[in-house]
Amino acid sequence: MSNTITLKELKEKGAARCPGAPSTQDIIAADKVAAPGWVRSESYRFLGDEDISTDRYIDPAFARLEMDTLWKKTWQFACREEHIPQVGDYHVYDIGHYSFIITRVAEDEIRAYYNACLHRGTKLRASGTEGNAEEFKCSFHGWSWNLDGSHKQTVCHWDFPHVDPKKFTLPQARVERIGGFVFINMDQNAPTLAEYLGPEAKAHIDAWNLQDRYVYLHVTKRLPCNWKLAIEAFQEAYHVIETHPQVAPSNGDANSQYDVYGEHVDRFISTLGVVSPHLYGQVSEQDILNQFTLGDSSALGDTKFTVKEGGTARAVMAEMFRGMFEKATNTDLSKVSDSELLDCFSYTVFPNTFLFPGISLPMVYRFRPDRNDHRKSLYEVLFLRPVPKDGKRPMPAEPIHLRDDQSFTEAEGMDPGFGAILDQDTDNVGLQQEGIEASAKRGLTLGNYQEIRIRHFEQAVERYVGMKKA
Repeated sequence: MSNTITLKELKEKGAARCPGAPSTQDIIAADKVAAPGWVRSESYRFLGDEDISTDRYIDPAFARLEMDTLWKKTWQFACREEHIPQVGDYHVYDIGHYSFIITRVAEDEIRAYYNACLHRGTKLRASGTEGNAEEFKCSFHGWSWNLDGSHKQTVCHWDFPHVDPKKFTLPQARVERIGGFVFINMDQNAPTLAEYLGPEAKAHIDAWNLQDRYVYLHVTKRLPCNWKLAIEAFQEAYHVIETHPQVAPSNGDANSQYDVYGEHVDRFISTLGVVSPHLYGQVSEQDILNQFTLGDSSALGDTKFTVKEGGTARAVMAEMFRGMFEKATNTDLSKVSDSELLDCFSYTVFPNTFLFPGISLPMVYRFRPDRNDHRKSLYEVLFLRPVPKDGKRPMPAEPIHLRDDQSFTEAEGMDPGFGAILDQDTDNVGLQQEGIEASAKRGLTLGNYQEIRIRHFEQAVERYVGMKKA
């Protein structure tokens, strides 16, 4: 019997959607204020249904391979431009054992220097630091470099006749910017960031104008799992009904929309203000409104709202949020669609950045491997707010570093409801890491549609480490 899959069968695979439920686009089409084109687009494709090997999550040799290949060739979010607004400002970004000084050398020029003295290798700036400098001087022997990376001083230069200052400039990674984000890439031959993102995904990011937002809360925590498992925990809404049952009455989880764009970007749209298909017939429109959960509920105050007969919770919430977020952020949201105000838009930019461009969940996630333990990872949540109408940009929030045993609800400024959701997500990943290591089954089985972002992500991993042909 032939194992060949026909084109008709290939088209049919991945075609199944949640039965009896309106699609994400059906829900958005009924909104009062219409959504823009980037919201209304769809871009799913079937990518296969074979298991994902679990060696990549547990084998230290695989982690070393990733550091030697994947992390050296991909575009990574290093900092926001607002972290280095003035000439001389710098921000240290680490990935594994690599470290970079991201610095503004001119009003419109940012560079990323490898963070190591060219004498005997001492870091020029400690990890996790930022500040302003006129030079980068080694704390060990005093060798120094100018802001533009040129060599400034060799202490006792008479002893180093073999050192040519013109050849001792600080090596650089490539730097590109989009939406207020500074991305770096160690590969001098990599495609441009625009090519890497692809035209459709880049057009989406450009439309969000994220350069007009600022970081008002930044929380970090180490997680007890491989960095890929941490990422994949947030790439689907399939887990909502079991992991976050408190949000199911107001979250269209099983009928969320999933899309892939090129090799490096994917997304889901999860509609809020509508009931989960798992709870059809059990929840009223008023129940949906009462139980709605969002990331920054501080804007809601204590006001109570009701759904009029024949109305919907989603429509009430769109108007409610428009006024409340305008007041809370001192911004004009009159032209923002209902969907942008309410829904969860989650974009993964491979390998480790999530962009959430909506208003109710205005966030960025960043994930990095723990340099000392491939079974652990660093997870960061950055919450963004629009720059006030007066144009005065607040300083970005200082990171809050939680201990491994702390709850996200303990981070000052974190909405308790959203902090509890993050706790639920991150409680799962430790169990998953341990379960994969204990399992006799050496593969993860994925859904064709709801878990397509995981497959898309892992196929990119495979290309970079050489498991899969480009």
